[in-house]
Amino acid sequence: MRFASDSAELFRHVSAEKAAFYRCIMDVFAAAKRQYRLQLRPDEVLAEARWPDTPPRIEDVSTALTQLAAWGNLESQPDTARVSSLSDFYRARFLYRLSQGGEAVEAALALFVQTLQRRAELQTVALEDIASRLQALRTLACAIETDVAKVHETLRDLVRVFESLADNAQAFMAGVVRSIALQQADATAVANYKRQLIDYLERFIGDLVRRSDTIASHILALEPHVDALLQQVAAREARDAAPGNAADRAEAQTSYQNAWRERWTGLHGWFFRSGHEPSQAELLRARARSAIPQLLGAIAAINERRSGRSDRSADFRVLAVWFAACQNDGEAHRLGRAAFALNPARHFALNTDADADLSASTRWADAPPLRIHPRLREYGEAAPRGPTPRIRDRAEARARLALELAEESLQVEAARRRLATGQPTRLSDIGKLDQHAFGLFLGLLGEALTEQARPDAAVTRQTGDGLLHISLTPLAAESRAEIQTPHGVFSGRDHLITITSTQDIR
Repeated sequence: MRFASDSAELFRHVSAEKAAFYRCIMDVFAAAKRQYRLQLRPDEVLAEARWPDTPPRIEDVSTALTQLAAWGNLESQPDTARVSSLSDFYRARFLYRLSQGGEAVEAALALFVQTLQRRAELQTVALEDIASRLQALRTLACAIETDVAKVHETLRDLVRVFESLADNAQAFMAGVVRSIALQQADATAVANYKRQLIDYLERFIGDLVRRSDTIASHILALEPHVDALLQQVAAREARDAAPGNAADRAEAQTSYQNAWRERWTGLHGWFFRSGHEPSQAELLRARARSAIPQLLGAIAAINERRSGRSDRSADFRVLAVWFAACQNDGEAHRLGRAAFALNPARHFALNTDADADLSASTRWADAPPLRIHPRLREYGEAAPRGPTPRIRDRAEARARLALELAEESLQVEAARRRLATGQPTRLSDIGKLDQHAFGLFLGLLGEALTEQARPDAAVTRQTGDGLLHISLTPLAAESRAEIQTPHGVFSGRDHLITITSTQDIR
């Protein structure tokens, strides 16, 4: 338990009140370790640290170094090299260096940051290196006298390159589409990233397909010799094992050989099937191919959000203008009920038998009274005792609703073909519109006018459903346009309107 407590103390500086200050100091010692410098003085730490603000006082640095030494990150010893008098000898001067625990903490933090910042990469260079290492291993295996040192060096290079390839491939398979970045990017950045990613994936897939056969042939050619090579390499490594008897040396050699055999099995499984399971190279190739549809899906979602976004502040400003145009409070109340859906709905009824033949738009004042069962007040539930009511067959109502929806879709499509000609047209030349065409026209006109900053400004925008593109240009202020509708005459200032289908633009 003492070891756990000491280990926790080593990370105290990361969450302490002056964590940034302590990290600046520890970065200096980590750099000194990489430069093979054994110890540092407080004034050297003050001069070499990258302080975020103005450099602190030397007293503050000394205090921080003392605290880090108390936590175990640093080790200190008296500094007698600069003593020139007796008073200097009795003055507290120390040299500081990283402790063993401090080195471990710095290595762990560096690995943590490196792992977080690592991007998923598909390494075509690693495939080339693996093929070249296997070719070199084949040459060494076929030699008359085996150079064990050369074989050992080649195997270590092969394992290092292969581990890098596997780690990056695993990170790639975990998620190549950067959904968060794509959601916040604009359309141009998404399009550029899409082209770069597709080119990147096509190049890697081509290299993977081309080099996988070469690598597989090298592995098959090495299979008859690999056991002997691994045994020789394990025997070479066992010479550096800790001193012991013959059994200990044999156990160490067996352990090293098993480790190399496991690595070779992993390399073999990357490029060969294991029973009915596909190889890791095939899985990576399939994952790379599936990344392209995922990217296209993310782009489609962005376009859908962009085309379907609503400006609520603009809607409220338009609604405020409508309220200001009301002649009296009665009109304002009716507008408020329609705008905010304040009308009561019959589908909240508690008596299903009484409301069976009433539509949802029926006013409560015009409907028969609603009888509330006493159990609702007494027990908090309205279901009376006895058998549950029979389930109503709504198949006929669903079929009728589906037929009405189909007919309405046909009528809306006909209205869309009537208006979306792609040609500039004056409102005064539109002529007569039926009910569905006029409803579509009002919706398009409303979407365009909400984007208009001033009465004389031209407007160009895409509809909320992304199907149509509207261009509206006001004509002279004294111009007049009239459109005949089943509900009367729609009139106002004449405009030049162009309605184009989005498919025609593409």
